[in-house]
Amino acid sequence: AINAKLLDTDGLPSSMLLTAMLGKHDAQRKRLDMLYDYYNTEHAIGKRRRLYGLPNNRLPHDLPGYIVTVASGYLVGEPVQYAKAENADQAAFDALKAALKKSDTASVDSELAVDASVYGKGVEICYADADAQPKVAQVDPRRAFVVYDDTVEHKPLLGIVRYVMLDAQLANKGERVDVYTPKMCVHMERTGEEAPHEVRRELHYFGAVPMVEYWNNANEKGDFERVLALIDAYDTLQSDRLNDKQQFTDAIMVFKGLASLEADADDPALADETAGGVSVDTTAAPKLTPSERLRQQRMLFMPAEGSDAEFLTKPDAESGNELLRKSLAGDIHKFAYVPDLTDENFAGTTSGVAMRYKLFGLEMLVNTKERWFREALRTRLICLINFLSTK
Repeated sequence: AINAKLLDTDGLPSSMLLTAMLGKHDAQRKRLDMLYDYYNTEHAIGKRRRLYGLPNNRLPHDLPGYIVTVASGYLVGEPVQYAKAENADQAAFDALKAALKKSDTASVDSELAVDASVYGKGVEICYADADAQPKVAQVDPRRAFVVYDDTVEHKPLLGIVRYVMLDAQLANKGERVDVYTPKMCVHMERTGEEAPHEVRRELHYFGAVPMVEYWNNANEKGDFERVLALIDAYDTLQSDRLNDKQQFTDAIMVFKGLASLEADADDPALADETAGGVSVDTTAAPKLTPSERLRQQRMLFMPAEGSDAEFLTKPDAESGNELLRKSLAGDIHKFAYVPDLTDENFAGTTSGVAMRYKLFGLEMLVNTKERWFREALRTRLICLINFLSTK
């Protein structure tokens, strides 16, 4: 949000202001890229490192994908329906419905709902095709944003879409920046961090900023963003459970009161006896440190009185791990307001009243999403109606 007086008479920002806007957006893109990674199961657990020789299973769980799918599907699983007001013109309503159908807005709405659930907002652009027909399309929120005025109305002042420019070898050669005002679209380019320079401009006839943001909530937060720490804990717990199982399989055998055969084989006088009468060549194999020998042979010799042998394992904590897993999973679903539909509480014997209470949090979440989605749809309709009216 900025003061509208900072823009020139054409509604365009100065070079310095535009550069500052792009810089601030670069800082915000770090958060959006992180949310994109989690939605695509590239979690923090994937970067975890452990000591050499220890099992390092890294299991990302697609809890963000589950939350987004349920929440966005509950919102626009059925396409948005439009009805004509009593005093509305039938011909205008029919023209608007035809424009929405040509743009396949049911698919666009689904993409916008997913983006809003992942990033906290979805971005749409209105444009005219080669036949001068108005259409709408979804834009990646990581490279597009709308600038508003700083009044209580938060009126859209301009929209910006950023594209990476590639050369014939698909190498990055700069950036194209399209600035949309209520009247025109200005195409700009730059090769580095300098201020973009104008290439050309054209009118768009939508009568308003032809970019619409579909907010997920007032804070522009994604549906799984508030439970990222719990998702990381869930990934770590499940990964370590598998590590423990693998370490149990590779348990170390402890020999008490017995000398190491490796140590005896180093003595030439005992080599034949140690190997069962067969001479052992100990010079060919490289010398191993005690820790390396322990990892490879999985044996530990402890000279002491009384011979004994046993496996060295950790106490079994599987029951406690499973209890902790259920607790983490419950907290994730509770604080994300998206129920676990595979839970036994959603069995076929559950009454309708009980089911309604189970879905209460999801209903409240989707009601909030719907209010913001409806407001953005109205802005879309205003742009389309302005274009059709001009034609």
